[in-house]
Amino acid sequence: MDQKVRQFEVYTQDGSVDRHGNPAIRAKTGKWLTAILILVNQGLATLAFFGVGVNLVLFLTRVMGQDNAEAANNVSKWTGTVYIFSLLGAFLSDSYWGRYKTCAIFQASFVAGLVMLSLCTGAFLLDPSGCGIEEISCKPHSTVKTVLFYLSVYLIALGYGGYQPNIATFGADQFDADDSVEGHSKMAFFSYFYLALNLGSLFSNTVLGYFEDQGKWPLGFWASAGSAFAGLVLFLAGTPKYRHFTPRESPWSRFCQVLVAATRKAKIDVDYEDMNLYDSETQRTGDKKILHTKGFRFLDRAAIVTPDDEAVKVETGSTYDPWRLCSVTQVEEVKCVLRLLPIWLCTILYSVVFTQMASLFVEQGAAMKTNIKSFRIPASSMSSFDILSVAFFIFAYRRFLDPLFARLNKTEPNKGLTELQRMGIGLVIAIMAMISAGIVEIYRLKHKSSVSNSSSLSIFWQVPQYMMIGASEVFMYVGQLEFFNSQAPTGLKSFASALCMASISLGNYVSSLLVSIVMKISARDELPGWIPGNLNKGHLDRFYFLLAGLTAADFVVYLVCAKWYKYIKSEASFSESIAEEEV
Repeated sequence: MDQKVRQFEVYTQDGSVDRHGNPAIRAKTGKWLTAILILVNQGLATLAFFGVGVNLVLFLTRVMGQDNAEAANNVSKWTGTVYIFSLLGAFLSDSYWGRYKTCAIFQASFVAGLVMLSLCTGAFLLDPSGCGIEEISCKPHSTVKTVLFYLSVYLIALGYGGYQPNIATFGADQFDADDSVEGHSKMAFFSYFYLALNLGSLFSNTVLGYFEDQGKWPLGFWASAGSAFAGLVLFLAGTPKYRHFTPRESPWSRFCQVLVAATRKAKIDVDYEDMNLYDSETQRTGDKKILHTKGFRFLDRAAIVTPDDEAVKVETGSTYDPWRLCSVTQVEEVKCVLRLLPIWLCTILYSVVFTQMASLFVEQGAAMKTNIKSFRIPASSMSSFDILSVAFFIFAYRRFLDPLFARLNKTEPNKGLTELQRMGIGLVIAIMAMISAGIVEIYRLKHKSSVSNSSSLSIFWQVPQYMMIGASEVFMYVGQLEFFNSQAPTGLKSFASALCMASISLGNYVSSLLVSIVMKISARDELPGWIPGNLNKGHLDRFYFLLAGLTAADFVVYLVCAKWYKYIKSEASFSESIAEEEV
């Protein structure tokens, strides 16, 4: 018997398999060896993506001949499309291809789009030679050249969008959550994943952004293509060592089956205190049965066995009709999704604050003193302080803060802050960042120039607001990744990661809508409004304080939702049950 137990312990307990579909051997697959490959891959892919995205609006104006409004609108459409494709990638991964295959296919598309853009730019779009800088615009392009350009950039959006939500989950798959040591590493992985993302964007925002601003577009794009290709090669190099999860049937079919089955039984009389719920005896390796909860009781009807269900089973001679009767676990999966939605909605307003870093923070910085003697500091480069803050706080949290909170926790010893608590802290820091930005704007206006849209206040006064945004990201976005990955049903892990990206996308749209509403209300009776073209004539500080107030209100709602939220409670996995029986 001891020999059987030792043989069983060789394999992972979470149901992961190797590339041949056999149970994954713990010592030969996964863990940090493959996770590091994925982290480097993420950094290289992010470098490549932002190498195009960071200056795409300048490319559209200087090379493609678009005006500022048209270029900004096209960049917004392109960015939004990236997040739409992330939902497509998550669906294909969870339902059909699995995460490894989905990552490989979309990364190949990403590389192809970057190569096409590099070739197209160098061979066709920079006409005359030397154009594409602020002083020299390029000639109008033919329809064919324009189509080639848009085909390449949207192929980049397809590749990066479809790849991004799956790579984070695939990296987490390399650790067995049912093992105490690997389970801790799994949570730490998300922090390092977000760090890799930021370090990749740091290089593209500085070095590549500088070359492209100087008109060296082919060099910047080829560097991005080379980075993406190197990332793909590294990803494929880990193929023999990766752990995988076999994709289930479409999770959306399971979701719809519960809704249909519950609706069909809407008129039956139910005693919710004494229900005989159906719980399927069939279970695949690694699956966990989710325990029944009392919330969303209407959905429980889908798991109640009726005489009609028994009649259908006898008539077919096989199993129950899944569109009439669902297991408790299947019903609870739907409840999990419904419980996640309020938490997710509360993160959208945080994303509104986060997006100011790439818009109003830059405009505010451009209206400040940006010169150190003869050197001019680009206002957009101040985002480097955000990235440095992210790196510092990830290290500080993992090394010092998390162990400190674990020691202070009296109710659950050796356990630090929960994901929901960390997300709440992220919201509080975001409020502080907006207040800081508003105070800086008040002082900027006190030192404003009377003849231009500038101020004698140094741009380095913006450092605290950038640093606080970086700190809030570590608590909010890293906590969000961990929370959605741990709480989402097994078949919707990639979709949960895609939701994190979707909240950023919606944050952009809500921010744009909010700015439009504020300007429509404030720009009347011959007043320029809070955010005019010349910030010295406006009140950007009031907009920042408005965001701080809205985020504070959002924080109150978030506290209610977090208190209401019920964590998933599962029975032991199928593999764990076997181990217990053998012992």
